[in-house]
Amino acid sequence: MAVVSWKEILLLTGLVVGCYWNSLSCGFVFDDVSAILDNKDLRPSTPLRDLFLNDFWGTPMAEESVKSLSKHFSALNLHKSYRPLTVFTFRLNYLFICVLFLRVCRLFLDKTSSLVAALLFAVHPIHTEAVTGVVGRAELLSSIFLLAAFLAYTKSTGADHSIVWSPIALTVVLVAAATLCKEQGITVVGICCVYEVFVAQGFTFPMLLDTLRQVLQGKDGFPYAVLQTLLKLIVLVISTLLLVIIRVQVIQSQLPVFTRFDNPAAVSPTPTRQLTFNYLLPVNAWLLLNPSELCCDWTMGTIPLVESLLDLRNLATLTFYSFLGFLAYHSLRYKHSSAKTVVMALSFIVLPFIPASNLFFPVGFVVAERVLYVPSMGFCVLVAHGFKFVSHKGHMKKMSWLMIGILLTTHAVKTFNRNWDWESEYTLFTSALKVNKNNAKLWNNVGHALENQNNYARALRYFLQATRVQPDDIGAHMNVGRTYKNLNKSKEAEDAYLVAKSLMPQIIPGKKYATRVAPNHLNVYINLANLIRANESRLEEADQLYRQAISMRPDFKQAYISRGELLLKMNKLTEARDAYLRALELDRTNADLWYNLAIVNIEMKDPSEALKNFNHALELNPRHKLALFNSALLMQESGEPKFWPEANRRFLTYVEEEPEDANGYFNLGMLAMDANENAAAERWMRKAISLQAGFRSALFNLALLFSQSKREVDALPVLDELLRHHPEHIKGLILKGDILMNHKKDTRGAKTCFERILRMDPTNVQGKHNLCVVYFEERDLPRAEQCLEETLALAPNEEYVRRHLSIVRSKMAAMSAAGQPLTSAEGATAAGAGDEKNARKSSAESLEGVAVDQSESLDSSQSDKQTKGKSTKEIKDIEKKRAAALKRLEEIERILSGD
Repeated sequence: MAVVSWKEILLLTGLVVGCYWNSLSCGFVFDDVSAILDNKDLRPSTPLRDLFLNDFWGTPMAEESVKSLSKHFSALNLHKSYRPLTVFTFRLNYLFICVLFLRVCRLFLDKTSSLVAALLFAVHPIHTEAVTGVVGRAELLSSIFLLAAFLAYTKSTGADHSIVWSPIALTVVLVAAATLCKEQGITVVGICCVYEVFVAQGFTFPMLLDTLRQVLQGKDGFPYAVLQTLLKLIVLVISTLLLVIIRVQVIQSQLPVFTRFDNPAAVSPTPTRQLTFNYLLPVNAWLLLNPSELCCDWTMGTIPLVESLLDLRNLATLTFYSFLGFLAYHSLRYKHSSAKTVVMALSFIVLPFIPASNLFFPVGFVVAERVLYVPSMGFCVLVAHGFKFVSHKGHMKKMSWLMIGILLTTHAVKTFNRNWDWESEYTLFTSALKVNKNNAKLWNNVGHALENQNNYARALRYFLQATRVQPDDIGAHMNVGRTYKNLNKSKEAEDAYLVAKSLMPQIIPGKKYATRVAPNHLNVYINLANLIRANESRLEEADQLYRQAISMRPDFKQAYISRGELLLKMNKLTEARDAYLRALELDRTNADLWYNLAIVNIEMKDPSEALKNFNHALELNPRHKLALFNSALLMQESGEPKFWPEANRRFLTYVEEEPEDANGYFNLGMLAMDANENAAAERWMRKAISLQAGFRSALFNLALLFSQSKREVDALPVLDELLRHHPEHIKGLILKGDILMNHKKDTRGAKTCFERILRMDPTNVQGKHNLCVVYFEERDLPRAEQCLEETLALAPNEEYVRRHLSIVRSKMAAMSAAGQPLTSAEGATAAGAGDEKNARKSSAESLEGVAVDQSESLDSSQSDKQTKGKSTKEIKDIEKKRAAALKRLEEIERILSGD
């Protein structure tokens, strides 16, 4: 076998790089989203064994699934990931395949013709989907192992025509590797069999028939060469059967189920099914011959069904089979080198295409350009062989080189331009619509791309067009409904969902519903229920829709999740818990389910169970943001100092995930206040305020922190900012009034604060009492007495009000007895304010815990001037009262309250 020179490798390298360098800037599009971005099997947290238990998309093989065409693509493809080095490694795969293919061509073609075949393979536009689409690496890896397996097998015959077993063993391993990359890799066994019989052993079809006839007639035994061939092939076939058995066991003896939107002919009656599937063969052949109109998706109405023998398209089918039969007849009847080249080219074309041909079992597509990747190798060999035949004719030599040069150039330009189509989902699907406007999926997917850009108005136009192209497309109507909802047109959204619901297949007794509908289509019940449950009067109707979806498919996990959220909203906590537990039976690896169950536990006043389930969620996803936040909040609210370090760690992790969320920093500040780490508390509170201007709780607690740290002057500007954003903030007004009166000696300013409180809430005992203190400080004892009497009427059980009223009255009596005017009063202090904390976050409904414990105190101490001339007993009484007031102040605790 001739080796490949470095010059040829460099030529192929330059050609591949020239054709595909612009693909490095393309994003994740189409199937890349499901197979890569959304595939949990690619994440380090997923056990390695799951790769052998799940399918290519990360779905468990044991889980019955129906591939849907009306897929709502994730917005992740728009995150502008720039990973040129990673993508470059994919391109290296393609280059490596080109070199391997050149080595294979050298087995059947001369040096020039094999190089032409490799160059044509390198630039053929049909490869764009497999090479530029990242998910196409399945084709690339499978092809590498397929070619390597074939090359290994070609060395299984020794110089003395004996069997060399080590290459055969290597072939078996490489076949297994090719099959694990993509199922069609197993077809290399058939290619090896064709090579062994018609190339290595030199048989022709007539010779095989003659040998078989002689054996059956008993004239002669099997020739030794035939026995050797049979032995080698038996080993390969047994290995292949073992692979097939393992593959069948993995899929649990069930073929995947596809809808009529995926492959319309698959559910069509005879003869439409057979005529259409056979017509698809010349369609694929034409894509190899003339790849001028390429499309990323050929499903749904792209290729109309062939419903009659009189359909002119049957002529294309007849022509294809005639040409294929002619080539097969030529290659199998004769023994010369040209026949061997043709038979190997046909084996590369036909055998790898059989699994995708729909002829033996239906597949989930009509035409897919990527499945032509390996068959195109045989096509390139045929073209190169034809070039060799024509170029050897003297008068045609220059013309043949000119034609091959034009072919390579036009294909290279087409490939380069086609790469730009794969830049984004929008460019990919709009380019497909230029080729075919009868595929509703393409209209849907352009709408999805626009929807991911939040361009709902334009997206709606494409979704509506999809419903016009395919009126019975359930997914298209669902897309219309979802878009109307995003446009806040609830009535139109409900109407669209009801149309989609009406198109759902009816339940047939004794027939499994899941085999007749895509699971994504069942989301119409979820979406409709989610829409109408915004109306409090229709909650039971929404619950009925969830239960209907569950009755249709008892393993419909999303229905349990959504129903659990609704039941939580309806305060049916036990039923909500049971819904989540049922969902967890279906999927115990779903961190969101454990999180939602924890939220139910909180509502059921079971914090220990809630914390346990939060921890389950974090074991599955250590960066689960909501679980981090709420579990840390639960630890913080427990009042147990032993939980505070872990709560702090989780809040720190949360702010790493959500650096722009002020709530995380606020709660870090609250934890620091609990631990008396005032500097850290101030830093976190200021960070929260910088991210969220007017953050009510953060502003108040920062002011309270300053007040408790004897930094009352620093607290005032913070309170001013708080009251500028929230002029109705009563506790802020109380704290400001307290500071103004007791530290700034600004009784007028304090009085204004307390009067504002009473204008907003005349029954506010704390504000009323503190206004009484202002009157006391202003030495207006009669007014202070009247004010305290009114306060006592509002709060007859508050002992401190009664005690302070007694102080005022005693003072008034003493001053009257002494003949002093009632304009002289003893000092007093205003009450403080409680504390605030943010509301709890939840993925289902907002969960708020409010606990307010307001404490007040009256500091009845007097200045030195006011105590002069008093008896020792009076002074002692005053000091006793001051001590009692101070003790009460020390007992005030920070209690949580929500905005």
